[in-house]
This record gives sequence, structure tokens and C-alpha cells, in this order.
Amino acid sequence: MRHLMSPLDFSVEELDRLLNLASDIKSNPAKYAHACEGKKLATLFYEPSTRTRLSFEAAMLNLGGSVLGFSSADSSSAAKGESVSDTIRVISCYADICAMRHPKEGAPLVASMHSSIPVINAGDGGHQHPTQTLTDLLTIRAEKGRLGNFTIGLCGDLKFGRTVHSLIKALIRYPDIRFVLISPEELRLPDYIREDVLRKNNQSFREEVRLEDALPELDLLYMTRVQRERFFNEEDYVRMKDFYILDKAKLTLADPDMLILHPLPRVNEIATEVDDDPRAVYFKQAQYGVYVRMALILTLLEVEVC
Repeated sequence: MRHLMSPLDFSVEELDRLLNLASDIKSNPAKYAHACEGKKLATLFYEPSTRTRLSFEAAMLNLGGSVLGFSSADSSSAAKGESVSDTIRVISCYADICAMRHPKEGAPLVASMHSSIPVINAGDGGHQHPTQTLTDLLTIRAEKGRLGNFTIGLCGDLKFGRTVHSLIKALIRYPDIRFVLISPEELRLPDYIREDVLRKNNQSFREEVRLEDALPELDLLYMTRVQRERFFNEEDYVRMKDFYILDKAKLTLADPDMLILHPLPRVNEIATEVDDDPRAVYFKQAQYGVYVRMALILTLLEVEVC
């Protein structure tokens, strides 16, 4: 039995197989429509989510399985003080696989240590978001045609952005990736990512404050929102939330083939006028997330479809 806590839980070869499976699911959905009949997915979401929770549910339903779970801690026995370890022991009696989102870093890992079913980390605090990373990798490969040999700008909240942390850890395993880290001083990438991941692996990167200074050289731009729920006070959030806004005027500085990704939800860091630009692939990205989660469920449940 395997769990997914980090994108590094899969080797590059295993990731390739998973992405190939997701691509086949996209091309041949009917082939997989009954692959998980009789199987149940539990979605244990201790903090709000739209895309991740619903895409997991859509993924399991598309595979012919069923879904149970809760969408907030208040609607679970966590409100009564039940521990994560006790919750997963009980859920293991009801479901075949579990996706857990939790505001505390490491909570899904604790669950996996007490679970008798596969546990998928669907986001833990500001730490990791591996299924979003798998979605990002599939989007880049499908839309760019390769994983490697590009310059990617990561813009916005790099301090608390778990999607950014997971994506960096995954991308350093591919050849010739150049990172441009675009953020205000207060939201810079944490030292442990900069030193222990980038510098330790001799990875090419530089830091910028102005988005305009980075745009001309980028093959990919990964925008993120400033996350209100990660701030300790409202004043700091209000001061930071509009630091970056990507609009059509700024896009005139970018390459015609640059792709714009965003894990969503968007607040106002990408103007709606950008949505019609052919370089904007963030809504496609959300669709790719269903295919990759379908592939992940099949992989962890060891279901093979001929």
C-alpha cells in the first residue's frame, strides 16, 4: 500500500507513467468509466476547497466509484476534539482510499501512519500540495510539449504558497529548468526551499521584485494569490494583496508562446481581460486536474485497465 504525501514520493519514471495514464484517460474516458465500481473515496477536508475537493469527487465518479466525506472541520468530529489518527482509523472502515486537506503541516502524514487505506495529501497548511503539482506537470507537458528546458517565473506568495513549494521540488528533477522567483520581500521563498532545495541541487534561480522585469524571458508564468488565510493579521494581508496584477498591458512584454498557469482560486492577481488570451491555460489546468487525480486513484488502488 502506498500513500502520496509529496510529489517526490514518485520517481521521475513513475511520474511519467502516471502522466501517460492521465493523458490516456483524457483521450479515452469511456475506457475508464467503470474501473472503480464498488470502490469508495473519502474526502476529509478540514479547510475550505472548491477545485481540489470537487475534482477528487469528479475523478472518482468518472471512474464509476462513489464518494463520502466532509468539507469542513466544523462538520466532522474534529469539532468535538477527535484526533486525525482516530478519524482515519474509522474512515478506513468505510472507504478504500482517502484524500485529506488540513491546515496543519504534516497532518496527512500522521493520518497515513495510522491508516489501512491509501492516503493522499490534498494540501497541508503552507507545506505541500502534491496533486496540484501533478496537475501542473501534466498541464505543462500537454501544453508545452515537454518537461524541461524552460524558464519559469513563480509570482506572488512564495512564502506560504504550498503549490509553489511542491512544484519547485518536482521540477528540479527535470533538465535545464531556470527559476525566476518574483515576490515582495515579505513573501519571499522560505530559506529552507531556497537553500535545501535550490542551492543544494545547484539549481539556476534568481529573485525579482518587479514582474515586468522578469516577463520578457519567461516560457511559463505561474501566478499565485496572496493567501488571506495564512496571514496573522488583516493589515499585512491588505498591504500585500494587490502587489501583482497581471493584465493585458503587462502581457505585451511577454513572449507570444509563454503560458500562464494559476492553481486557482484567483482573486484579482490576474485581470479577467487576460482570460481570452491564448496563453492563459489556468482553466484548462483545472480540467487536467481531474484526469491526473483519476490516474492517481487508479495507481494507488492498483487498478489496471486493459
